[in-house]
Amino acid sequence: MRVEQISIFLENKSGRLAKVTEILADAQVNIRALSLADTSDFGVLRLIVDNTEKAKTTLKENGFTVGKTNVVAVEVPDKPGGLHNILILLHNSGVNVEYMYAFVQQSGDNAVMIFRFDNTDEAIKLLEKNGFTIINGSKIYTL
Repeated sequence: MRVEQISIFLENKSGRLAKVTEILADAQVNIRALSLADTSDFGVLRLIVDNTEKAKTTLKENGFTVGKTNVVAVEVPDKPGGLHNILILLHNSGVNVEYMYAFVQQSGDNAVMIFRFDNTDEAIKLLEKNGFTIINGSKIYTL
């Protein structure tokens, strides 16, 4: 029920992000979702790709610092309050969202949110118990 995500530490200067996408394109790795957070000197690019190991290896071979973490993909009703209902459920149960970002699908009644929780096992159990759909990695990588 977890999805592998890679994190790349980037200098915050022109062309570094384009270099990452060039390397992945040349390696035939497809980006499924991404998030970019920055500070004044460095940024963290978080990616879900169709081939995590190939992306990680190829980026490392090209001098990038790359880490791998597990995140959770959750279907969120695509209507007002859809995300709020998940967040209030987590809050009321004491589960903290460390970060999240959206995953775009071409069709459907649901959006997909990628979450990083402080207690992943508890979050998954809570969400499933309350009827939310957790999407496994093999499905995300091929969407």
